[in-house]
Amino acid sequence: MERESPTGPDWDRLYEFAASQEGLFTTRQGAEAGYSPQLLQHYVRIGRVRRIRRGIYRLVHFPAGEHEDLVAIWLWSEQAGTFSHQTALALYDLSDVLPSRIHLTLPDSWRHRRLRAPNVVVLHYADLLEAECRWAGAVRVTSPTRTLNDCAQAALSPDLLRQATQQAMHRGIVTGSLPLVEEALKPFGGLGT
Repeated sequence: MERESPTGPDWDRLYEFAASQEGLFTTRQGAEAGYSPQLLQHYVRIGRVRRIRRGIYRLVHFPAGEHEDLVAIWLWSEQAGTFSHQTALALYDLSDVLPSRIHLTLPDSWRHRRLRAPNVVVLHYADLLEAECRWAGAVRVTSPTRTLNDCAQAALSPDLLRQATQQAMHRGIVTGSLPLVEEALKPFGGLGT
């Protein structure tokens, strides 16, 4: 890899950031690697990096990632967001859900921020415990149990909720009872078998 002068931009450091984030990095991470906003704009002009959205860039020659769109949203959230609800179901491959929007849970302290969320994002707010989170590649996702409970509280279609719960239990990724799910499904014939 190219390495600029020891006091200037450090391509290896920038690459380290991007490599752990499916080829993406933020303006802040670029600055930590010695790249000014002006130098990043120069690299955009010469085709070395591509601007994904305000403050988020992609190394052009980095292989495309499976969840690159989610990584961009996660970086937009300053790495504080956790993918949840239907998005988490899709990441776990539970049910036939095909979310049209990306569900992201931010810390409750973010509730009063004046955020301009990307159009495809639905924001939720909760202070999640570490035990309620997992990693799916480069992004954080709610645990299967938390995901099912969130979907139950958000009134996900009973058929999809039942299917997701049955699949999670069959695969052994949730154990024990799920009172919120059971309560949500009670008017629709329960969990079934």
